[in-house]
Amino acid sequence: MLSNTCKTAIKAVIFLATKIESGDKAAVREIAEYIGASEHTVGKLLQTLVKQGVINSLKGPSGGFYLSGKQKEQPIINIVRAIDGQQIFKECGLGLSKCSSLHPCPIHDDYKQARDLIENLFENKKVHDLCVPVSDGFAYLIG
Repeated sequence: MLSNTCKTAIKAVIFLATKIESGDKAAVREIAEYIGASEHTVGKLLQTLVKQGVINSLKGPSGGFYLSGKQKEQPIINIVRAIDGQQIFKECGLGLSKCSSLHPCPIHDDYKQARDLIENLFENKKVHDLCVPVSDGFAYLIG
């Protein structure tokens, strides 16, 4: 359902959230290494997240990417919308363009339930909620 770019963006934002306490900003290379992604991909998606107000950046020798306390409390769906858009929660599970409740694909009802659950998860989970287990060593951003 989520693109690989969107999954990478979520991991990058969670990583940035772990740095709030120390006040550190992170460079593209540091983020990419920590989450196991390409620098090029991470750089492009971070620019998109800054433009959408999901994260912040500061140029210069002491610059980098960072989150504010308010941004740490935003729902994960903000990241998903910035990268993949809202439409992913409306798409057909089989990729049909005309799938609907009036013209359903074979998995329409089941897929809609699963899709709605995932959308609800992203609307209710905050960046902070996903950051805490990573900071405490109970969850990981790289496999």
